[in-house]
Amino acid sequence: MKKKSVRKNYFYNLIYQLFVLILPIVTTPYVSRILGAKNIGIYGYTLSISAYFVLFGVLGTNLYGQREIAYYQKDKKKYTKIFYEILLLKLIVMALAMGVFYITFAKGSGGYTLFYKILMLELFANGIDVSWFFQGLEDFKKTSIRNFIVKIISIILIFVLVKEKSDLNLYFIIYVLSILVGNLSLWISLPKYLDKLNLKELKIFNHFIPTFIMFVPQAAIQVYTVLDRTMIGKIIHDKTEVGYYTQAEKIVKLLLTIVSSLGIVMLPRLASKFAAGDNEGIKKYIYKSFRFTSLLSFPIIMGIVACSDYFVPVFFGEGYDRVSIVMKMLCPIILFIGVSGIIGYQYFLATKHQKEYTASVIIGSIINFIINIIMIPKYGAVGAAIGTIAAEFSVAFVQIILTWKFLNYKRIILDNLAYVVGSGIMYIGCISVNRYIHYTNMTNLIIIVSTGVIIYGFYLIIIRDSFVFEVINKILRKVRKQ
Repeated sequence: MKKKSVRKNYFYNLIYQLFVLILPIVTTPYVSRILGAKNIGIYGYTLSISAYFVLFGVLGTNLYGQREIAYYQKDKKKYTKIFYEILLLKLIVMALAMGVFYITFAKGSGGYTLFYKILMLELFANGIDVSWFFQGLEDFKKTSIRNFIVKIISIILIFVLVKEKSDLNLYFIIYVLSILVGNLSLWISLPKYLDKLNLKELKIFNHFIPTFIMFVPQAAIQVYTVLDRTMIGKIIHDKTEVGYYTQAEKIVKLLLTIVSSLGIVMLPRLASKFAAGDNEGIKKYIYKSFRFTSLLSFPIIMGIVACSDYFVPVFFGEGYDRVSIVMKMLCPIILFIGVSGIIGYQYFLATKHQKEYTASVIIGSIINFIINIIMIPKYGAVGAAIGTIAAEFSVAFVQIILTWKFLNYKRIILDNLAYVVGSGIMYIGCISVNRYIHYTNMTNLIIIVSTGVIIYGFYLIIIRDSFVFEVINKILRKVRKQ
């Protein structure tokens, strides 16, 4: 099988991740005004409930499957057998999850029952998802194109069908159908990748323990990524607070996607390096990942702090002022998750150090739960943001401690210090422009953002950043060959 380029896979996976989120992001200015903060809160709360059942139904098979396919990506017969075993295990567990979800939430006639019934399709769609198979083969192009087409259609449907507050049910339907159709579309390409198989050879439950080991850290991560919305909805009667948190988290995590997409791409590549016993190769990729993460994380964080007061009223409309505060509180997680993504995905999971990975995320989930219990009753969405920051920092800190002897963190700090300085200069430039702007509109927002991008870009050129110039030189070489 032809070896795929990491840069190309990062680009394709970035598109994949962006389009997973592009539906709510592109439509947010419209939907937030049509549905209102309360309905957005109901949407976020009910999705947080279904997310637990999706997590249980998937049972760690996506990450485990991606890694196992990556180990044997050159052996078609072997990875075909693994694919069917993992897929069947996933379908069995998801069927159980759907049954429990139906009995617990979708059955009956409660206030949100209709939405839970619609979300049954979300569980089914995740059960038949085979994107992990293509990612294990380092073929990210198919999943990217799939998402692009499906999400574009979804966006059109939202603007055409969602016209008033009572159309919240249609918004749910479009959401679940976009996932279902997208996942079904990948099945068309499957046959040419798979070999003939004797069903008697399948040993489905041999994968149960390994996938369960993967499930434990995923469950812990879910505590501090989804539990926030659930706890706000349970503790505070007014679902508007959930709406504020949902919108702020949506924007921060969209920007986070630009940084974290590299982790998914690098997992199969580093798994191959580990299988070959190439520790130096693993370190080389990890150090580059830290450079990439810092290059993007620091300016994005400072940009959010500088621009959120202008961004929120322009993007969401009236009644969402509190979102700006929550965004500023949440933005440091872009760095923390970026770091834990490198260590967790690219090292711990790729090299079968699940115990260390699990320990770090369990600590984070415990810290998140405790702080949420204390802070949410007093501060609502802001309290949940504090809990999330503490959790993500804890995960990254524990992972750094556990890899202290393997990685040279002094080198990492020195390599990335320039990006901190450049982001600080960019921030000063943005707030200087802010002083001359006395009202909010799209033009002024564009001016502020453009100022930041130009300052940071010129800074990288002036200091002749080796990482950036390496990328520029490779682009120029390709242009000259054409």
